[in-house]
Amino acid sequence: MKALVKFATGSGGMEVQDVPEPVLIPGHVIVAVEACGICGTDLHIQAGEYPVNPPVILGHEFSGMVVEVASDVSSVQTGQRVTSLVYFTTCGSCQFCQTGQWNLCAQRKSVGSGVDGAFARYVMVPARNIRLLPENVDFISGAVTEPLACCTHGVLEKATTRPGDFAFVTGPGAIGLLTAQILISAGVSVILAGTQSDVERLELSRQFGVQHTFQVDIQPVTDLIQDLTHGKGVDLVFECSGAAAAVHLGIQVSKRGGQFIQLGLFGKPVEINWDQAILKEVDIINSFASTWISWDHALKLLGSGKVQTSPLVSAVLPIGQWESAFERFRNRQGIKFILIPKT
Repeated sequence: MKALVKFATGSGGMEVQDVPEPVLIPGHVIVAVEACGICGTDLHIQAGEYPVNPPVILGHEFSGMVVEVASDVSSVQTGQRVTSLVYFTTCGSCQFCQTGQWNLCAQRKSVGSGVDGAFARYVMVPARNIRLLPENVDFISGAVTEPLACCTHGVLEKATTRPGDFAFVTGPGAIGLLTAQILISAGVSVILAGTQSDVERLELSRQFGVQHTFQVDIQPVTDLIQDLTHGKGVDLVFECSGAAAAVHLGIQVSKRGGQFIQLGLFGKPVEINWDQAILKEVDIINSFASTWISWDHALKLLGSGKVQTSPLVSAVLPIGQWESAFERFRNRQGIKFILIPKT
């Protein structure tokens, strides 16, 4: 089968190769991949900024059809329309594994980085990872469940949200737009910040119910937020861009005793004005990946229509056009790009 393989560490070292189909092992299932999204983590892997175990097939945001089930698995059936958590192996015994926080297991290996992923016709995953797609969710929309689960982890598990709160979300990419939708579904008023290059993304956010959008490079954001919050500052900040300037701005506009939640990855060290955060007692919270609970939240929101993923998909391309898709994604010429491995 054709697959997009990271065959060497460091920058680059990626190409579509002919690779063997996965061989089923006990406790696992094989999924025929219908759609797989490109994630910011994939860009970090391409640039040599995220740990991988080459040669490895990339891709972890996927949906598809179950085509083979191990004989010891009874919870999954062939023909089911599914998506999947990304954790292929964990130790199973640490405090994090025991509480469903597989994202924090030190022995974790994930699909698409530690083991072969879903930029391929078939992918093998543990049966425990499988989640059924709601009947009203198609494969393209379903492939965006994984980033949505990352956002529900940050918003619904790590942060403390209350109806009527103000939340400042930085970065109107897929993570920012999904975070904004989750917050709105929880009754939180969202202020979404981007730049002049994000005009279309900011406009799209209004379709989801975002009432306040700012372009930080041409508008006095701090003054505008002070006006909106009557001088108090925002209750919550969700930094989704992975930009150092957004961190500084987020702490600056946070209220005293507010929460700052970091969702975006930077790919390099960044500085934080700790004195400013300390003097206001801003709680700085990091949110990484997802838990099994956040997947339940994500699929409920997706199935109910309270969160929409299909408007975020800018293009659906065959796997042979991965370089163009990666380049367009890197250059912000769209929000979400989906590769179809079977073409």
